[in-house]
Amino acid sequence: MPLRLDVKRKLLARSDRVKCVDLHPTETWLLAALYNGNVHIWNYETQTLVKSFEVCDVPVRAAKFVPRKSWVVTGSDDMHIRIFNYNTLERVHQFEAHSDYLRSLVVHPTLPYVISSSDDMLVKMWDWDNKWAMKQSFEGHTHYVMQIAINPKDNNTFATASLDKTVKVWQFGSNVPNFTLEGHEKGVNCVDYYHGGEKPYIISGADDHLVKIWDYQNKTCVQTLDGHAQNVSSVCFHPELPLIITGSEDSTVRLWHANTYRLETTLNYGLERVWCIQAQKGANTVAIGYDEGSVTLKLGREEPAVSMDSSGKILWAKHSEIQQANLKTISAEESEAIQDGERLPLSVKDLGSSEIYPQTLAHSSNGRFVVACGDGEYIVYTAMALRNKDFGQGLEFVWAVDPNMFAVRESATNVKIKKNFKDHKSIRSDMVLEGISGGPLLALRSTNSLCFFDWESAVLVRRIEITSKNIYWSDNGEMVAICGDESFYVLKYNADAVANATDVTEDGIEDAFEVIGEQTEVVKTGFWIGDCFIFTTALNRINYYVGGEIVTIAHVDRPLYLLKEFTKFQLGYMAKESRVYAVDKDLNVISYKLLLSVLEYQTAVMRRDFDSADKVLATIPKEQRTRVAHFLEKQGFKKQALAVSQDPDHRFDLAVALGDLKTAYDLAIQMDSEEKWKALSNAATLKSELMLAGECLGRARDYGGLMLLATCAGSAPLLQKLSVESAAAESHNISFLSSLLLGDIDSCLDKLIATGRLPEAAFLARTHAPSRVQSILDLWKNKASSHSEKSSKKIGESLADPVKYENLFPGFAESLKRESFIREISKIPVPANVRVPSVANRNVEQELEEAVASGVVSFTEDGQAVLKNAPPSEKQQLKAPVPPQMARQPSPARESSPVPVREPTPVREPTPEPAQYEEEDEEEFGDNQEEIHVPVSKSMSILFQNEEEDAFGTSKTPDVVLETSRPDIVPPRGSTAPDVVSAPAPQEVQEDRWSDDDFGDAENGDLNMDDLNLDEED
Repeated sequence: MPLRLDVKRKLLARSDRVKCVDLHPTETWLLAALYNGNVHIWNYETQTLVKSFEVCDVPVRAAKFVPRKSWVVTGSDDMHIRIFNYNTLERVHQFEAHSDYLRSLVVHPTLPYVISSSDDMLVKMWDWDNKWAMKQSFEGHTHYVMQIAINPKDNNTFATASLDKTVKVWQFGSNVPNFTLEGHEKGVNCVDYYHGGEKPYIISGADDHLVKIWDYQNKTCVQTLDGHAQNVSSVCFHPELPLIITGSEDSTVRLWHANTYRLETTLNYGLERVWCIQAQKGANTVAIGYDEGSVTLKLGREEPAVSMDSSGKILWAKHSEIQQANLKTISAEESEAIQDGERLPLSVKDLGSSEIYPQTLAHSSNGRFVVACGDGEYIVYTAMALRNKDFGQGLEFVWAVDPNMFAVRESATNVKIKKNFKDHKSIRSDMVLEGISGGPLLALRSTNSLCFFDWESAVLVRRIEITSKNIYWSDNGEMVAICGDESFYVLKYNADAVANATDVTEDGIEDAFEVIGEQTEVVKTGFWIGDCFIFTTALNRINYYVGGEIVTIAHVDRPLYLLKEFTKFQLGYMAKESRVYAVDKDLNVISYKLLLSVLEYQTAVMRRDFDSADKVLATIPKEQRTRVAHFLEKQGFKKQALAVSQDPDHRFDLAVALGDLKTAYDLAIQMDSEEKWKALSNAATLKSELMLAGECLGRARDYGGLMLLATCAGSAPLLQKLSVESAAAESHNISFLSSLLLGDIDSCLDKLIATGRLPEAAFLARTHAPSRVQSILDLWKNKASSHSEKSSKKIGESLADPVKYENLFPGFAESLKRESFIREISKIPVPANVRVPSVANRNVEQELEEAVASGVVSFTEDGQAVLKNAPPSEKQQLKAPVPPQMARQPSPARESSPVPVREPTPVREPTPEPAQYEEEDEEEFGDNQEEIHVPVSKSMSILFQNEEEDAFGTSKTPDVVLETSRPDIVPPRGSTAPDVVSAPAPQEVQEDRWSDDDFGDAENGDLNMDDLNLDEED
């Protein structure tokens, strides 16, 4: 199989000549040492310059990260080594290291050493733990030492490249080289070690335009790569891919296969000469430095070659080495203690090396065999001992359900099927194949179509016009997921229809597949558990699909790959442990809890098989039932979700949504959360459960809501209690408004005084309670005089007392009488079936004059108003409030059936008023509602209601809407009026009336604040 070298450029940063590059092992940072004396750090993911160091005025030819110290080490043409902290950007240390230009720096992977080489032909090792003392000097080259490379398999040895045409290998502790490799005809510029364990190779590049691969055990040249047209300036063995990367002054970067030495591709970004190349260990990232900038690339795919069999044995390829790990080595206690997303502590066993570089590994359905495919070849091994069973040429390899059958894609148009390791069938496609997939049927994928073939007969079963990347079959062979670039489809395979088919077209059997659904998710890897499709996405989520719904198992911070599944077995999932297993690109195995019983329950619900679902529910642990309840809620089964859920918050939300206020109330008592009480009050209000709403608002300390409830219910006791309670809770605005709505001006004034709002209190008293102006004014003056500021004292001195300065307050004495008059008539209850006029439409002075003239009102010697000569009906209105048991008796109007139609009431001709009042009346009372105006001589007629109305003003006859002009005064019903105006026939208003029970307890007669439990719970 050719290398899948998808080359993606992550960064192209133009700058001065780049002499050295390095990649940070954990951050997405590129370090670039520039010829102008600066060092830049780029973020190659965001393509931004993160940090910059001004090192010196001469070229910086070497720079390296020291991640464990948060350092950047630089070497420059002024012969100095400098160390910077890349977090604080401060220089930590500097010293003169050589007597000529520094060419190369390397950091020891474990010890506190930095090794440098120079044009002075020396190599030196520096110990930063010992104040950067020189630990050792290596002398032996006869020309500039251009580069150093430490052996990744033996950190005590390193190699150097020199312009003396040699490569020397050294060992720490020895002053002379172990050996010298000679073969280049010109100076050697670069050197690197092979990272895999199976080949003891060194690579070098020189000014003779050649790249040589050396066996440092035999000290021989095993291969020469010829292709560059200019000096080879940098070489690199990729630490993860079977790839050799070389750069030259001919402006090209060439990628060679590390095993076959075949040239795979050539890169040229037009940035002139190449000076340095660095590949990141553990990733596919490569950095390149040019004359005019730097480039960061991502090579190939990072998906690891890994497979797991049904017993939990995992095989993966690390370079060409095959390793094994076993999930069963984890004890039950350790398995229970493992957290989701945590790396599993697995012991790894080396099975041996593969003759090829595996790009994919896949177990057969019975787990006996495993195939490694790569480099255009495949090798079938026994899974236990890794013995060769079969091999051949092939671009791709897939297994059938039968473990003795497999298929090999030999070319872009030819697929060979083998059975018992012998040729069985061959399929020649008329389209260019991009891949093949195994399972119950053999799938051939092209650019715009997907063809399914029968394994035994190699006959076309169905052709589907779709672009696909991967095919995943369920274990029973009934479901298949076809994954594309932007979405995936779930299809159901009908094996019976295929077996009994008689009408076969050129596109196969039409009834072979039935489309179940489509989901817009990009699937990276996946497998089936029963009817649930588990997959990873491009957004680093682990999801599963069941019955048209996608459920997220976990969000992860890095790409994960589900361990490969194959047909008969749910590989990647262990039912006994109830865990899904995945692996990252660094071959760290992690797991997530996923109960099989949960999946079975969800499958049964989606199939509407509720009997089976009820049986499975009993096997689901309680801690997992909340997840099931969320699933049921999404499916619309909220009642079942309420019964299943174990989370109080979730149960409360469900109870509110279902209108189950009793359950919601019990849960709110249990949680005692202000948020829950407010939510429950809203739900209770929507269902007209006003007593419950009031209690919830009280427990939530929602005084604003209580005021709304009290005003809507017209409950004076509730407003009175609310005024007191909100004042105690320092909700002064609510308390003030409650008193104001009750008409308790004295209480409003007391609240303003208590909160220090004396100016507001004075103006309110001047308007509504002139008798209290003097006392409030005295308080205001005292407060102003107590301030040391001159401006405040002047304010206090400028305040005028209406008693001492009557000339400044004309009519003040008369206002005291009007206040007393208003206080007296405000004690008279107003029937609910009449509308109280607004203050703007009243003339209190005229009302008082008419009341005095008619003898209804008189004044005592101290100026207090007294109402007298009230008729019996007036006394009835003025007596104490009716007891609750009387108030709760239903009115005759509700008991009578049928309801008689009330005759039109004669209406007195309205008294002419000034034009401006007429306009205001029309705007204010445009609904033709009956209205009472006070002057008292007329409006006192409210007190003399007809016997048809009870003590609360409830009419015994239905309300009617009169389409006559609105009168200023409504005479008592049944009375005669001097001028009768005929009116059209009345229209009876049919409306739903609330009973008294809607507003409180029948025994208490009203909303009671004591019932709302505003106090803290013990």
